Amino acid sequence: MENFVLRREGRIALSDRGERYRYAWLPPAPRRAMILVHGYAEHAGRYDAMATWFAARGFAVHAYDQAGHGRTRGPRGHVDRFERLLDELSRFVEQIAADHPGLPIALVGHSMGGLVVAATAVFRRPAVEWIVLSGALLEMPTAGSFDRRLRLLAARFLSAIAPRIGLSTGLDAAGLSRDPEVVRRYLEDPYVKDRMSARFAAGLAGMVERVASSADRVERPILVLHGGDDPICPVSGSRRFHAGLDPAIANRSRLSVYPGLRHEIFNEPEHEAIWREVLEWMGE
Repeated sequence: MENFVLRREGRIALSDRGERYRYAWLPPAPRRAMILVHGYAEHAGRYDAMATWFAARGFAVHAYDQAGHGRTRGPRGHVDRFERLLDELSRFVEQIAADHPGLPIALVGHSMGGLVVAATAVFRRPAVEWIVLSGALLEMPTAGSFDRRLRLLAARFLSAIAPRIGLSTGLDAAGLSRDPEVVRRYLEDPYVKDRMSARFAAGLAGMVERVASSADRVERPILVLHGGDDPICPVSGSRRFHAGLDPAIANRSRLSVYPGLRHEIFNEPEHEAIWREVLEWMGE
């Protein structure tokens, strides 16, 4: 079925800060649409296998490189305000709805992209049918907490006086997946950049705090997925977010924690079983 999927790339204007690099994976007659939102220090092109798999099962799949990432132009790891990521995702949802009138839309976010999706669901309430979070950054990591607190304090200070100064996150790629090939490709990817500006870091941390206490504002069913051995984004954040959903939404939602899996559950050896869970949860 993958042979019939049409893959397209190009650029799309989502704000007044330049165009974003976008991707599309299109089946001949889509029945549903899916929007994939990538995480920090990566890009949407890394989701090609997953997007092709869902496109072969009737989804028109769309994604774009967020500000400061991938092939989108501009300084790496920087955004003038974190809320811009929410604004641009909301605009992208509107564009996909216009491109596929009448089709239900699934909004899927991984890691920092999961934070962006969760925040958009809470504060923008996009017109989508389903929301899926994968290893979402819904709680700041506690490992090396003293160093992280110092970095956060520095980021908030520097955000006001030197917003574009770069900070390294020290992300350990071994925590992404148990598959060494995934780690190798990540480390060799020319569009992966481990650099976060002070403005980006301060805005991200502030958004985590805001979203953590706002899960009850979600108005759509949500599938919360997380690797049980994720060393990058704490699984406790996903548990707390799911527990905070309004009861009426929680009854239609699901939390799945996978023992032994690391951060990128969509890139773990068991990835196809997880993709199938997403498909089954959406009613197929």
